[in-house]
Amino acid sequence: MTYPPNVRTAPEHERAQPPVPATVPAPPQRGALSVTADKVRAAATTEPGRLQIIGAVLALLVVAFGAVTAFEIADRASAADDVVGRSQPLSADAAAVYRSLADADTAAASGFLAGAQEPADVHAQYEKDIKEASRLLVRAAANTDASTKSGQEITTLNVELPRYTGLIERARANNRQGLPLGGAYLRYANQKMSNVLLPAAERLYAAETGRLGEDSDSARTWPFFSFGLGLVTLAALCWAQRRNYRRTNRVFNHGLLVATAASTVVLLWLAVGQTVARSELHAADVNGQQSLDVLNHARIDSLKARANENLTLVARGAVLTPDGKHDKYETDYNTGMKALGEELRKAGKLAGDDDGGSRPVAKAVDAVSEWQGRHRTARTADDSGDYEGARTQIIGAKDSTGESFERVDKALEQALAHEQDEFTRAAEDGRGALWGLPAGAAALAALGAVAAIVGVNRRLSEYR
Repeated sequence: MTYPPNVRTAPEHERAQPPVPATVPAPPQRGALSVTADKVRAAATTEPGRLQIIGAVLALLVVAFGAVTAFEIADRASAADDVVGRSQPLSADAAAVYRSLADADTAAASGFLAGAQEPADVHAQYEKDIKEASRLLVRAAANTDASTKSGQEITTLNVELPRYTGLIERARANNRQGLPLGGAYLRYANQKMSNVLLPAAERLYAAETGRLGEDSDSARTWPFFSFGLGLVTLAALCWAQRRNYRRTNRVFNHGLLVATAASTVVLLWLAVGQTVARSELHAADVNGQQSLDVLNHARIDSLKARANENLTLVARGAVLTPDGKHDKYETDYNTGMKALGEELRKAGKLAGDDDGGSRPVAKAVDAVSEWQGRHRTARTADDSGDYEGARTQIIGAKDSTGESFERVDKALEQALAHEQDEFTRAAEDGRGALWGLPAGAAALAALGAVAAIVGVNRRLSEYR
């Protein structure tokens, strides 16, 4: 090749190299949330995009309303089920355990007081009470966690009950032989019943009654979140329909109208169902459980008073109060009768105008008054040295305190049965008011969400 004169050819390694392009930094990576937000903002700039956003929000609100309602009402329905099927039956069983134990102690004292030949009917009543208490304790143990307070009390009762019955059998054996040691065994058995068994049964009853109150309160709690979300959903649906009307002059959008109707039905169903449930469960508590609690205590007080009345004659002044001035069992009898009178006054007020509840309570009050009069006669005979006359006045077949006690017990049993029916009927009505609401709310919410989307899509089709 020929080069122009005075032009020097650069060496190969000095020839100009092509410029190296500068490195362009990669754009920063964006999260999915940021990308979605950009898409939403872009969509919101057009009417079709805004409609899509509105439809999604409405569907989400309707579904959320239905889901929250179903969840909250399912929780309250479960609590109402527990009131009817678990808490109240366990509370009633605990009260029955208490009554059975107290009645067994009363029967044991009555049988001992009758002499070496214990009446067959009195012994049969004692055996029946012990078997009933044992059966109920087994059932309570099967439905109670052993680690709970109730489980611990059940364990105490199961351990101490055989010891009590063992003491009673020793008392009977000595009594049949005419040995005075029998009275000591009977008093020791009564102490175990009064100081160990009955307090444990009372604590069991209090624990189960407390759990019943908790379940009842849970079932009656207002579902405020569901109500609030329902109102927000209806407001959003009404706003969407008003917006649609202002842009199209069409009065109705069928899809949005169906969604509004479905949400309104759920909200009204929720309000009515919860109101009725609260009312009925409140009635079950006031007209049933509170009366049952008072009557159970009244019946137990009467049983304890009867046992102390019998033991007054058995001990014959051998056991005194801590100050050494009075007979312990006579003092306990008077305390029990005073408590019985107070409980009956409460029961009379709670019964109100309900003749089915007030009539047996009035009978019990009359029988208590008769009982106290006959007891004073028996004490007068015993204090004057007429032991046999006093015993006849206490356990005789006619005109005795035992006869009056039986009238009191039967009247209280009748009142308890009436109040139990009142409680069961009201509690079942309360539970029934919530029946089907969780499933219905979920189904109507699904219908409303689909209808809202269909209604919005009808508007979107006008832009295609």
